Amino acid sequence: MRSVPENANPTFSGSVRDMNRFGRAGARRFWIGVASRDHVNVAIKGGFIQLNHGKQAALRRLKAGDGVIMYSPRTAYPDGEPLQAFTAIGAVVTGEVYQVEVTPDFKPHRVDVQFVPSKEAHIKPLVEHLSFITSKSRWGAAFRFGLVNVPARDFALIAERMGAVSPLWTTHVE
Repeated sequence: MRSVPENANPTFSGSVRDMNRFGRAGARRFWIGVASRDHVNVAIKGGFIQLNHGKQAALRRLKAGDGVIMYSPRTAYPDGEPLQAFTAIGAVVTGEVYQVEVTPDFKPHRVDVQFVPSKEAHIKPLVEHLSFITSKSRWGAAFRFGLVNVPARDFALIAERMGAVSPLWTTHVE
């Protein structure tokens, strides 16, 4: 198991060098992960994400440079107030899945993510504009598996609403 690095959240400057460091343009994909806002806040502070209660399967789909937006259905897990907002955005650093020991009985898997400054964006005003949500009346079903691959255009729209425009995702929207 790996301990959390001291500088778990390296700085992304937007330079060509960092674009290469965080992933190549042709291979980059865009994702939405699901976690309560309190869990997302811990992840931002630590520079990582974990999904589906620490299971590794979903995380193995993420590669260096992939864009990740976190969607929070609630403020806290499991019984927080409904939130239904995008709460964080960033890029996968290396794609290396690692395990940490939080308690002797809880050893979740994680992937390092470089988060960028952003604000929360509620989903309801965006539902009609997001192509990955096929059922506009049952939009919550799109998030049921905890990680959703989304088109670059949808990712960029959410990023814009979050006030997080970056070369990581704007360069791929044509």
